[in-house]
Amino acid sequence: MSTDSTRIPLDHIRNFSIVAHIDHGKSTLADRLIQTCGGLELREMSEQVLDNMDIEKERGITIKAQTVRLNYKANNGEDYVLNLIDTPGHVDFTYEVSRSLSACEGSLLVVDASQGVEAQTLANVYQAIDNNHEIVTVLNKVDLPAAEPDRVKEQIEEVIGIDASEAVLISAKTGLGIPDVLEAIVHKLPAPKSEKGADAPLKALLVDSWYDTYLGVIVLVRILDGVLRKGMTIRMMGTDAKYGIERVGVITPKMVNVEELGPGEIGFITASIKEVADTRVGDTITEDKRPTDKALPGFKPAQPVVFCGLFPVDAADFEDLRAAMGKLRLNDASFSFEMESSAALGFGFRCGFLGLLHLEIIQERLEREFNLDLVATAPSVVYKIRLTDGTERELHNPADMPDVVKIDEIHEPWIKATIMTPDEYLGSILKLCQDRRGIQTDLSYVGSRAMVSYELPLNEVVFDFYDRLKSISKGYASFDYNLADYREGDLVKLNILVNGDPVDALSILVHRSAADRRGRAMCEKLKELIPPHMFQIPIQAAIGGKVIARETVRALRKDVTAKCYGGDATRKRKLLEKQKEGKKRMRQFGKVEIPQEAFIAALKMEEN
Repeated sequence: MSTDSTRIPLDHIRNFSIVAHIDHGKSTLADRLIQTCGGLELREMSEQVLDNMDIEKERGITIKAQTVRLNYKANNGEDYVLNLIDTPGHVDFTYEVSRSLSACEGSLLVVDASQGVEAQTLANVYQAIDNNHEIVTVLNKVDLPAAEPDRVKEQIEEVIGIDASEAVLISAKTGLGIPDVLEAIVHKLPAPKSEKGADAPLKALLVDSWYDTYLGVIVLVRILDGVLRKGMTIRMMGTDAKYGIERVGVITPKMVNVEELGPGEIGFITASIKEVADTRVGDTITEDKRPTDKALPGFKPAQPVVFCGLFPVDAADFEDLRAAMGKLRLNDASFSFEMESSAALGFGFRCGFLGLLHLEIIQERLEREFNLDLVATAPSVVYKIRLTDGTERELHNPADMPDVVKIDEIHEPWIKATIMTPDEYLGSILKLCQDRRGIQTDLSYVGSRAMVSYELPLNEVVFDFYDRLKSISKGYASFDYNLADYREGDLVKLNILVNGDPVDALSILVHRSAADRRGRAMCEKLKELIPPHMFQIPIQAAIGGKVIARETVRALRKDVTAKCYGGDATRKRKLLEKQKEGKKRMRQFGKVEIPQEAFIAALKMEEN
């Protein structure tokens, strides 16, 4: 598209994203749109075309935002270009979603006609509304016997407050109603606007980036003003780095090179960028010689929320783990790691993640793609500590907590959570939130479903909150959260001592009120898991110098009196005393082997 005459007019472009709760058929709808518009031939189609990773396909979730450009001839005979951005649905990737949404003007809200509105539907649709999107409602899975489109329409109007009377009824699996969706996109969603047009200085939003072994980093951009051409020198306004553009193209889902991208278009560029960390999502790209006057608002570097230690089960795999993390980091800039060592687990890494799902995915990818066996320590959150000398510091690892005497106050992160649940599970869910120090802020009903809003401390949620919620509600409750603020908390460091030695991998920060319960449970669990040695092993939970719980693993005992037959009882006593002395000495110098499973089980400990 080298000449101006062939540039696509703005009013024939539509940029849209699909927002939905997990498993409501977002990726399947994207597949059908690609198929209908001829983006891929039939032999190139696969299920969930836009999900590249095996984990995405297996779990039915989208982890990376994906984009595709479709050419559509509408019923009015005009040719349109549709840019679809398939965004992740999960709360951990909220920031990526917000950037993807800001690259679009409209959204398709996909709701499962048999399930109705769920928590992430709400969170993502409100984000779309915040970005001033026009929203087209699509009810999916209307061919299922359990589908109740009329009830779900009412629910959308009640809960979200948008008009659903003209909702498009489709079945993404069978292809029913897909042409209606395409017509709705063309006629109901607005065209992109460009404030200054194609002659203005270049201003583009960096929507996403990923690593390709041959091309280096591929950057997905949305052009707002100006034109992006091959051979230009661009500058990232956030990092102030300069690059020469090597290729410009669009994704149809195959990569197709083009001469230039004009206002309103979405495409990709490569510019021999070495690391994804150099291209931050939400940054503004401009021409180096003729820069735009001000950057786009809303840019912020990704902040890890949850930290945990990852250690190789076999110490010899340490270098492989380091290499594997380096490769993953190439592709995922929001994942951070630094080396750490633990007396119990050897050498490993302290890693930062956007949330629990992100942690699970990274761990699974390391184990699966790089064939590693890993142990993860208990996930912890970032605490802010104010010391008595007035300085403030962040604490990522409970083992690094300074001396209690030096601490003035500890602040912990709190979240605002929205839980949607069928009525019958409400009582047990309220109790769960209450046990986790939650503060209820709102409770409303939509038909037979309750929507509860809670403020909760994040460290109570990262442990096993989600699993408990799912088991209490038989999987029906949906949970969504965002970070609220930091608040002062009465937190103490709980140490676990095995045979008098603290085990750093098991130390956690807990609220004082829950410390006794947590300490007892950890000791009981470890007692079951540590095998008996030749000497007695005490397992203690302590806060500072005060032991709050203790269990003892009994000693294995050799029968030293077996060779005595008859005779005086003092002979037996003498042998037993001698054995007792030996055990005492052994306990002093003996080393307790804590098996790997004991760590994993103690960290995954369920609260009774």
